[in-house]
Amino acid sequence: MCTNDKDKICQGKEEWEECVSKMQDRPHKFMTVSSVPIKPLYTPEDIQGQSYMTELNYPGSYPYTRGVQANMYRGRLWTMRQFAGFASAVESNERYKYLLSQGQTGLSVAFDMPTIMGYDSDHPRAFGEVGRVGVAIDSLDDMETLFSGIPLDKITTSMTINAPAAILWSLYIATAEKQGVASHKLGGTIQNDILKEYIAQKSWIFPPEPSLRLITDIFAFACQHVPKWNTVSISGYHIREAGSTAVQELAFTLANGFAYVEAGMAAGLDVDAFAPRLSFFFNAHIDFFEEIAKYRAARRIWARRMKEKYGAKDERSLLLRFHTQTAGCSLTAQQAENNIVRTAYEAMAAVLGGTQSLHTNSMDEVLALPSEKSVRIALRTQQIIAEETGVVNTIDPLAGSYFVEALTNYMEEEAEKYFLRIGSFGGVLPAIAAGFFQQEIADAAYRYLQEIERNERIIVGVNDYIIEEHQQVDLLKIDPQIELEQHKRVQNVRAKRDNIVCANRLEALRKAAGTSDNLIPYILDAVRAYSTEGEIIQVLREVFGEYKEKPIF
Repeated sequence: MCTNDKDKICQGKEEWEECVSKMQDRPHKFMTVSSVPIKPLYTPEDIQGQSYMTELNYPGSYPYTRGVQANMYRGRLWTMRQFAGFASAVESNERYKYLLSQGQTGLSVAFDMPTIMGYDSDHPRAFGEVGRVGVAIDSLDDMETLFSGIPLDKITTSMTINAPAAILWSLYIATAEKQGVASHKLGGTIQNDILKEYIAQKSWIFPPEPSLRLITDIFAFACQHVPKWNTVSISGYHIREAGSTAVQELAFTLANGFAYVEAGMAAGLDVDAFAPRLSFFFNAHIDFFEEIAKYRAARRIWARRMKEKYGAKDERSLLLRFHTQTAGCSLTAQQAENNIVRTAYEAMAAVLGGTQSLHTNSMDEVLALPSEKSVRIALRTQQIIAEETGVVNTIDPLAGSYFVEALTNYMEEEAEKYFLRIGSFGGVLPAIAAGFFQQEIADAAYRYLQEIERNERIIVGVNDYIIEEHQQVDLLKIDPQIELEQHKRVQNVRAKRDNIVCANRLEALRKAAGTSDNLIPYILDAVRAYSTEGEIIQVLREVFGEYKEKPIF
């Protein structure tokens, strides 16, 4: 830009500011959902000195700010992957087939709390929770039923499971074997992100060190036997749902990602052997531009760190590929139909931010597991964005916006400050032990609630635009009989299997857990013998112990 142009811009801004100073703004705090103040106008001054080639570059080119694929959605749409699972494997299998028939292009499994926490359905601690928030999976018998009639070499599956991830992944591989599908043909993702459990979601079992060992065992096994599988989905979603800001979600998620890279390298793996199969999972919250900036900054930070700090040479190791889910915490029980609109805007932000995969929440998810009708509306939301809005016609259409670029730069700068603070503790694990992440998220959540209570932040239907009328929303209800039937199912598995073989394989796993052997082959042998998840977890619990969080007052 020539000096004359700069002078004209400066003069024009002064004239505009003088004009605006005579006007009165609405009595409103202009800030993002994360409480970041927003200027009234952004100009070339806000991105002064930014180099197109080093900060943005072309889509599919380092540092991938504009997207990880050169032609993005002109070449292939994002995967429409609705999160589903409830009751028993039979009911969930029916829902999967329905979603696939409606145009869904990938499956995503929600597990119930006993499965998430490593308990069989007939364990006393599972009482009242079986099939309530996801599908109950106790053994290979359940996993075979869950995917009955669904060819696992033709679809990809994402499984949201963390502490017992190695077991559920092994069950999936064994189910594919039963279908005659070799493991090298399988594609999908297992969340397997235990660090965010200690930080936000709290569904841990083992202490951090053995948990990380299981994750690096998965890295190593997948490199050789399941090369198309995304071995961890490093998740900011649950960090955001716990109340973090967008910057905290960005920084804490990437910090966890760096910790997994370091753990893999410490286990003796070459970074380019496992890093290409690391994936991410972000929240799509309601602040449209803040979310888009977050995704763009994430790609840039990851690419630079992988190249400059960890020495990755394979381009695939530099690509931050991510799944997105619209924000559950933004949904309201009041005027539930409004959630359709919220979800649509959040989904649009994810698409404009360059997501590779997307789940859209259903309007009734704040009240219960979604009904078939609300799931269809949520899926249709994605299809309308893809087929009708025109946003897929050009790549990264908001690039060059003074506001978007300035906000992207801000997100990156603030994330780097968090990386320094985390480093001052000695890394992610010491920061978790010190309660750093937990306190930061709690403080952010408290500030947000205060803003709502003071009416500084308006939530439509909650603290303004309120209506006094009864809403009739048809909710999905889980029949209590499901739990009793699942009890019988797991007990029948134990009765029919060869219990001597099962016991021997569990004992082999126990011995291996006390060594440095890769545990995945032992877990696979155990699940093939129809050992239950709870039995395998108990063996590992006896060797590894249980994690107990240090209380912070």
